[in-house]
Amino acid sequence: MSAQTIDTRPKILAIWLVIAGVIGWIAAFALTLEKFDKATGSTAPASCDFSVVVQCSANLDSAQGSVFGFPNPILGLTGWMAPIVVGMAVLAGARFARWFWLTFFAGVTFAFGFVIWLIIQSIFFLGTLCPWCMVTWLVTIPTFYAVAVQLLRSGVISSHPRVRAVGDSLAAWVPLMAFVSYAVVLLLAQLRLDAVPQLLDVIF
Repeated sequence: MSAQTIDTRPKILAIWLVIAGVIGWIAAFALTLEKFDKATGSTAPASCDFSVVVQCSANLDSAQGSVFGFPNPILGLTGWMAPIVVGMAVLAGARFARWFWLTFFAGVTFAFGFVIWLIIQSIFFLGTLCPWCMVTWLVTIPTFYAVAVQLLRSGVISSHPRVRAVGDSLAAWVPLMAFVSYAVVLLLAQLRLDAVPQLLDVIF
């Protein structure tokens, strides 16, 4: 394997990146529209406000909703384009250098860490579960695991055979890792907010 270019083209990961990117972008776009509506002075509840616990307004209006001085959904509108572009490029036959994958992984890791922070803020400080935010959580968490495992398998993290073997062994566990993460978030939300009955009311 070249020291500069990764030989493998992770097609399954590429497909997931496109799907996750589109879903995440749609969620960010929906939240951006809600934020724009509030900016006009509208007093009507947001379309994603279903109850005191399951709602978007509290999150959008909070300090946590504009961490970097602008609404978080704008970050999503730009950020989710990266996995879409990377996924489509891989499917088209592109091969990326190691530095590119490491840079991309740094962005994915930042997104994962930011989502974990937002989950904590939502459950323990705001006392709400924002539906569109949860969609973002839903795709960000497995994306982090999938990219991390792929970079281990392909030798981007380290070319040592044992490191790559760890990546190979973890590949089949990515869905389970995501499921366990969802279960932990749901358990925390239930213990803190009694959220499960309210989420079921929204779904059904």
